Amino acid sequence: MNKVVVIGSLNIDLITKIVRLPVQGETMSVREQVTSFGGKGANQAVAAARQGSEVTFVGAVGNDENGDAFKKLLRQENINTDYIVSKQQSTGSAVILLEENGHNTILVNGGANARLDVADIQNAKQVIEKADIVVAQLEVPSETVIEAFKIAKNAGAMTVLNPAPVRKQLDQELINYTDLIVPNETEAAALAKENPTTEVAVIEKTIYHKLQGQGLENVIITLGDKGVYYKVLNKSQLLPIFKVQTLDTTAAGDTFIGTIAANLHADYANLEETLLRSSLASSIAVSRAGAIASIPNSKDIEEQFKKIMIIRGYYDDKARSF
Repeated sequence: MNKVVVIGSLNIDLITKIVRLPVQGETMSVREQVTSFGGKGANQAVAAARQGSEVTFVGAVGNDENGDAFKKLLRQENINTDYIVSKQQSTGSAVILLEENGHNTILVNGGANARLDVADIQNAKQVIEKADIVVAQLEVPSETVIEAFKIAKNAGAMTVLNPAPVRKQLDQELINYTDLIVPNETEAAALAKENPTTEVAVIEKTIYHKLQGQGLENVIITLGDKGVYYKVLNKSQLLPIFKVQTLDTTAAGDTFIGTIAANLHADYANLEETLLRSSLASSIAVSRAGAIASIPNSKDIEEQFKKIMIIRGYYDDKARSF
């Protein structure tokens, strides 16, 4: 199991349940509002920790009650919080509009996340250098992620970038220090300056080709209910997802990425196995309510995953337990 360092965001989520998104100028009643812990960084860290990884979080919170509560929560998940710094800004927050069909729209206020700086990364240099995998998103400043990835690469760690929130362009230095990028179809299309699509032929011919041209060689793209496309080490494939009754998609992508970080070997030898496990974990997450509350642990997926791997011909009936 990998040693994982997550460079990322910590947000207090206000989840607002609605029938559908309002149109411009419309006033709409909400069905329910719930406050919970979230943020892409926190979700990914918890997902990795619940898979059994040793996880350290590098991030920022406000000098407020929410910040104290967040650090307490992560410690309860066995995540090292020694490198979560306190800033004068408030702890980050997000408003999540959750529709009846399970789809969500998210508005983020960065708060302290936006103040995580290069000096904070340098203070965490020792733990980053000892990591197997360093994961980051774009809810903290780009220069901060670049510094973390630079340290990681110089120490021989794998770097995994989740390019979210969506961007039309990445800093070339960030690309240079990124080993593996994991966008969804919208994020991938934006970086390629193309329209979003789940058609594999178009992704292969156009979107991946343009990402590769930017220097992004190893790419995993989540395609919602269409599956997971990857092109890594010049091998490409579309893998299935595991369909469930969707309740809340809020932490689905983060669960997927955190599970990858916990399990993926540095040489990608277990890539397909890891992606199937990650897809299963994500499917369980969308069948549950909430962000962090929905993320499964390894015991939640073990028996079902073993059956999947036997069906796909990886193991026989005497297969080792996962």
